[in-house]
Amino acid sequence: MTKLDELIGLLGEGRVVIQTHNFPDPDAIASAFGLQYLLHVKGIEADIVYCGKFDKVTLQQMVDELGIVIINSEDYDSRADDQVINIDGQKNNANFTDITGYEIACIDHHPWVTNYEYQFVDHRILGACATIITGYFRDNNIELPKNVASALLYAIKVDTQNFTRGVTDADIMAFSELNNTADHKLMLHLDSNDLEINDLRAYGAAINNIHVIGQIGFVHIPFDCPDRLIALVSNFILSLNSVDLSVVYAERGGGLKFSLRSEIEGFRCGDWVHKALEGIGDGGGHPTMAGGIIFPERLSMLGPDPDPIIRERFLASVNEFRP
Repeated sequence: MTKLDELIGLLGEGRVVIQTHNFPDPDAIASAFGLQYLLHVKGIEADIVYCGKFDKVTLQQMVDELGIVIINSEDYDSRADDQVINIDGQKNNANFTDITGYEIACIDHHPWVTNYEYQFVDHRILGACATIITGYFRDNNIELPKNVASALLYAIKVDTQNFTRGVTDADIMAFSELNNTADHKLMLHLDSNDLEINDLRAYGAAINNIHVIGQIGFVHIPFDCPDRLIALVSNFILSLNSVDLSVVYAERGGGLKFSLRSEIEGFRCGDWVHKALEGIGDGGGHPTMAGGIIFPERLSMLGPDPDPIIRERFLASVNEFRP
């Protein structure tokens, strides 16, 4: 029995909903799209639902060009008997809003942090969740349509930063399987339109506000900006030759949203941010990249100028997570 067969065997009579993490990225959208098609082939229709919004123009282009139907939770009539499949994330995480329905399954590639007991779990530490879904096509001998292959390949490229971050043999195998079918002209178009005019404000703030202490680059972006952009700035700071760890954070709803990156072999970014924000927020993620949040109601605990205290908290625990 394949993983897809196992999942289908658990689904009952209720409506099936595939939920991505909030503010979905290409990997979340493509993985949901691929799973939706697989279920359709097996005679099960499913809706893709997300919370938040698209924080990048190229995401809307991806959805439009590939014919992906994805519904904002505010426009979706959720029901108590909906069977919810969480994809590219886990229930009870800060980036996964609880929607009406029963979470029956989870397919994810991030470190496992939830204590929720799903009936079905397919959890693998890979470069992209789309790699798992690509494997479902292979294992069930289901042909990949061009639009699905394009979505999955683009997702793997983005989530692994063009195969330079967190890549596994499974990601390489998935690339090989998707490459001949995908629409490379479309992916080139999406790649070439990756940077938007409004992004320049965040890069400018990073240049003006960077503090480098040892190997760590700290940046406070003093305005609200999307998760995607915070992550891009964190990658940008990591590209400095004197920085091996980057900690970038921006205003978010009265609190602060964090993105961390590491190029130190064996370092544990996810554990580091969780420890540094303990008591005032939460965080987690991969060894090389992670995210976190300081809750709005806790930010006042850091006083009128939180930046020095935030730097102290990260510096105090950094050596615990080195190899």
